[in-house]
Amino acid sequence: MTHAHLIATLPVANILGEGVQWNPRDGAFWWTDIQSRRLYRHHLASGETRVFETPERLCAFAFIDGRDGMMAAFETGFALYDPETGALDWRHRPESGDTGRRFNDGRTDRQGRFWVGTLVEDAAKAGGGSTAALYRLDRDGSLERMVEDVAISNGLCWSPDSSLLYFADSPTQKIRVFDFNAAAGTLANPRLFAEMAPGNYPDGAIIDAEGHMWTAQWGGSRVLRYRPDGTLAYELTLPVEQPTCVAFGGPDMDILCVTSARDGLSEAALETQKEAGHTFLFKMDVQGLAEIPYQMY
Repeated sequence: MTHAHLIATLPVANILGEGVQWNPRDGAFWWTDIQSRRLYRHHLASGETRVFETPERLCAFAFIDGRDGMMAAFETGFALYDPETGALDWRHRPESGDTGRRFNDGRTDRQGRFWVGTLVEDAAKAGGGSTAALYRLDRDGSLERMVEDVAISNGLCWSPDSSLLYFADSPTQKIRVFDFNAAAGTLANPRLFAEMAPGNYPDGAIIDAEGHMWTAQWGGSRVLRYRPDGTLAYELTLPVEQPTCVAFGGPDMDILCVTSARDGLSEAALETQKEAGHTFLFKMDVQGLAEIPYQMY
């Protein structure tokens, strides 16, 4: 039976905390507050939290193999970004201009490609409510659209053997799974993996060392753990309505970090959810898998 022990609540009060991941190079969890244009770094051993201002809303990011900085997916597109120096080198900006869309959830596959999806913020400007897409940024820097007709891209992660890709379009309240060709980076045979309860929307997700999926449930005050067959294995209840993303980290990869959001909550809801927007650390009896850095060449 899975157990979780809360070891820290980080009082960051993010508007939209997202994209959390562990960086073993500096022993820290990193995440973004998208709407505040801020990047957070929490050093686990010292307990120090550092904040960096970002030039655009930072939606997702990947650390880069063998070099400093990150490949960042800002609201308009992809750039090499060094938060320490502020250096910025744009590579692709598919959402530049007033498109009604922005980038959102992203993650590297186990072969080192960086995948990021977009979401529709303004359907009138975007030409429809499902005109977002999932993109693949290859190791050579080329960019390709992989999934079309999306409203809010979320929940991107891969099975441990790279044979499956999981992906959620949040408003559908469903997580889909695709057959994944790891060598080519291509998708096939989309099908239903899991369907959420009313009022629960799948947000950020990861796969643990046992091949189980962990998914933050926006609106559901919980994180769910699903077995590879799509059945529910565990439910972690949180004191906030809008958990957003999850990541395993720590020296033994057994610390679960959960970000959350205040965005859209009423004054009454914020009064009862004093910890809305905070980030939570749990000691688990389950281990996660290391994130793969972007293999840039």
